[in-house]
Amino acid sequence: MPRHILLVRLSALGDVAMLPHAVRALHQAYPEVRVTVLTRPFLRPLFDGLNVDFLLADTKGVHKGIKGIWRLSREVKALGIDAIADTHGVLRSRLLCLFAGLRGIRSRSIRKGHVEKWFRLGYSRDGAIPLKHTVVRYCDVIRRLGFRFDDPAPVVKPSLPNPMGEKRGVWVGFAPFSAHDGKTYPADMREELVAQLSSRYDRVFIHSGGGEEAAFAAQMERLYPNVTALWGRAKLAEERDLISHLDCVVSMDSLVMHMAALVATPVVSIWGATHHEFGFLGYGCDPEGILEEDMPCRPCSVYGNRKCKYGDYRCLRAITPEMVVDKVEALLAKNR
Repeated sequence: MPRHILLVRLSALGDVAMLPHAVRALHQAYPEVRVTVLTRPFLRPLFDGLNVDFLLADTKGVHKGIKGIWRLSREVKALGIDAIADTHGVLRSRLLCLFAGLRGIRSRSIRKGHVEKWFRLGYSRDGAIPLKHTVVRYCDVIRRLGFRFDDPAPVVKPSLPNPMGEKRGVWVGFAPFSAHDGKTYPADMREELVAQLSSRYDRVFIHSGGGEEAAFAAQMERLYPNVTALWGRAKLAEERDLISHLDCVVSMDSLVMHMAALVATPVVSIWGATHHEFGFLGYGCDPEGILEEDMPCRPCSVYGNRKCKYGDYRCLRAITPEMVVDKVEALLAKNR
């Protein structure tokens, strides 16, 4: 039985945010096992509250290329790690496992289910059985190292500080962006949705990245006095703390949905090119918060990175602002 394991997950952001659930389940069954997480430095706050160490990957510097991965395997050995759970499953992580194996460290890599996901492209219907959740796939990698433990239970609401001060009334978050157009709410519709949310609720927080996303959030803040743009105001840990105090988050298939799952905040999730059946829904999130429209062409992509063959992302445009607001209201009423 391994005494010190390395969990490898460098990207994408939402996928890293699902890993803490697996760590929590492992710790509950094996509190004596030491866990080190190999990830990108700025993602460390996602693991706050868990007893883990970090090996931070500099894939653009000292850990770049084959020589860098060989150097990284030497660092892994120096830490006394005796097993690696590769939950990433890409060329870089597989090379690390190979080099670590030459140093006597055994490893297992994730089984992503590419074939079964491929067979679901262009096919979605009511009643289809969801594929294995990504968090469960993470747990399976660890189990194949010899551990035996149950799938994690949903997170219990944590007690975290509120970086935005005293809460008054109903607070809602809105995260309309993603790395891909197939998972980003259309520009004209997100403006209308902000207008509707701000008219109904006491405060609306817009989660975004920089550049054009931050410009949109700043514009909404200027237009509506109860809207707050979070870019530049809250670091990742503070954004997570704020999400724990929100009554509901409206999110795409993106990082914010998984951050909300980490703090047990209700989520209205909007699905376009991708599909929750692939195992990407926020772990423990209420399925009643899902918003999607069945179409013969969707899901057209596992990760949302394919261009719409019609050019209009009709799967996203079918989810109107009115539908989103109605779903938010229904979820708030249920959780009251």
